[in-house]
Amino acid sequence: MSTSLNELVDKAERIGVIGSPSSTSELALDILARAAGKKLVGELALFRYDQDGLPHYALGQITEVSMRNVWHEDPTMRSLIRQRGSIDTISERQDTHLGEMTISAVFAAGPNGYRPSILGTVPSTGTPICLANDEVLSELLSPYRDQLFYLGHVYGSKPLLPLWFKHFGSGPQGAGEAYHLGIFGKTGSGKSVLAKMILLAYARYPQMAMLVIDPQGEFAKEVRGEAVPGGFHLPMKSVLNRLGKFTQLYGVQDLVLDRWELFAQILYESPFFEQLSIPKGENRQLVAGMLSDRLQRTKVALKDLHTRESFKLAWSILGDENVQKVFYRSEGSRARFQSVYSQADEDLFFQSYWLPVTRLFREDRSKARKVESLLTGLFNLDQARRPLVVIDLSVEQATQTTNSLGPMFDNNIPQPQNTQLFWNETIQALVIKRLLEGVRTAAEYAYRQNRSLNTLVLIDEAHRMAPRENPDSDEQRTIRNILVDAARTTRKYGLGWMFISQTLSSLHREILEQLRIFFFGFGLGMGAEFKALSELVGGRSKALDLYQLFRDPHSSFDTGSREYSFMTIGPVSPLSFAGTPLFFNAFNKVEDFLEMNRLET
Repeated sequence: MSTSLNELVDKAERIGVIGSPSSTSELALDILARAAGKKLVGELALFRYDQDGLPHYALGQITEVSMRNVWHEDPTMRSLIRQRGSIDTISERQDTHLGEMTISAVFAAGPNGYRPSILGTVPSTGTPICLANDEVLSELLSPYRDQLFYLGHVYGSKPLLPLWFKHFGSGPQGAGEAYHLGIFGKTGSGKSVLAKMILLAYARYPQMAMLVIDPQGEFAKEVRGEAVPGGFHLPMKSVLNRLGKFTQLYGVQDLVLDRWELFAQILYESPFFEQLSIPKGENRQLVAGMLSDRLQRTKVALKDLHTRESFKLAWSILGDENVQKVFYRSEGSRARFQSVYSQADEDLFFQSYWLPVTRLFREDRSKARKVESLLTGLFNLDQARRPLVVIDLSVEQATQTTNSLGPMFDNNIPQPQNTQLFWNETIQALVIKRLLEGVRTAAEYAYRQNRSLNTLVLIDEAHRMAPRENPDSDEQRTIRNILVDAARTTRKYGLGWMFISQTLSSLHREILEQLRIFFFGFGLGMGAEFKALSELVGGRSKALDLYQLFRDPHSSFDTGSREYSFMTIGPVSPLSFAGTPLFFNAFNKVEDFLEMNRLET
């Protein structure tokens, strides 16, 4: 086996030799003259050496290339150069190019193949350094070929960077535990496309479930087969079908909320009480809570709140003088409320302010499903093929007309065609809170049953849901606390999280500390973002220098030449078990991604 690899290494292009001084953490390279004009920064290089009587193969990326000419540094020569510009026998001819290489993986050749090892000694000076190519990597990683997945090429080079995304269960292709992942980068850095590629990597495993909480609706559009702006349209729908991954897509219109406290909170946020001259504050909270409690005690079901009978009951409760005394203690305030209440148009209130809220709890909508039922199906571990569930919480979904909401008539009362669900960021936060609470409860239950959930939850716009600064509203604070607690505790349940964020510095620190795999795209190279990045990378200055060379993808001349560069840290590649960062350019052509990962439809 090693003979075949030795032949491939011998055929690989030589670019230099190990120089001095070198250490086990960073090697100095003396670049050969014929390679001095090549682009070497970011290239994946390898060398062969002997350790403990066995042939070893070390791989790493070249992080920096420098040039020295000691004669040009001499003060006398500098004076001559100042007059002449160059000296024929010294300038260029006496230049020496030096490279720095950070080792990311070492393999030892044994009787049973190649196994991971460490760089336990420094090879001698003059040891040849070669450029790694696809043939070398394929041979070196041949036992794991079926597990490999490709998101792009080695940064600025041709070889594919082998990665692996293992499910969170046990078995030959399982990691045995859950991982938390983070994808960070400026708008337009390619992080959403990268996240979709990673979703498809995990979709290969029928025993793994996935939940996507999608506040903007971008992932939902891809799963529906709709094109999204940006020029990189992944045919997720057809690929998921090819993989046999059962997909469930729910919009706001398809969710049935199932908690009375949600009804009280959403009614509080709606214009219902505002039109009755009850401003936001303690009084509105009292009346919303009391109305919810009274309806519940009179055996009104949540699913029937949209009916005219339920509205009439709620309206009569508000007209009760004893109820009014609870939220308006002064006689003048009660008289003002009673005046507005008595003059109000009941039909208008029912159609315009009551129905948009209560339809969120209605069960007889087409394809509608309770949140609890949805999560129960997601976490059903006895399914042979577990689903990918995408929940589209975008405003676009919420503002669709009632055509998808079931019958257009309630108790023979015609409803206007443009009746919409009541939806805003606060309601979105309440629904997300309900989903996260359900996920956490399911995880704890599975843990008590000694079963692993083997599930990945993707959170888009994570910096909005779990900000570092204290949020303004109680709902947002609750969401942040749930996510922080989940990042700390759910890994042992077999529940992993993928957080997508435009920033590092504004995401809660405890979540960052719990992430195991990172992807950093363009846009984190300045100010507070770079400081946060430096803390995560651990002060590896050469890696940070290479990261700062990333170009803005949108600075390219056309869409076909855009480069979406990423730095990754963590156990995401068989070439990164030393914990050092790896750099790659993500595929900018859909066809390449599908072909290299055998996902053609």
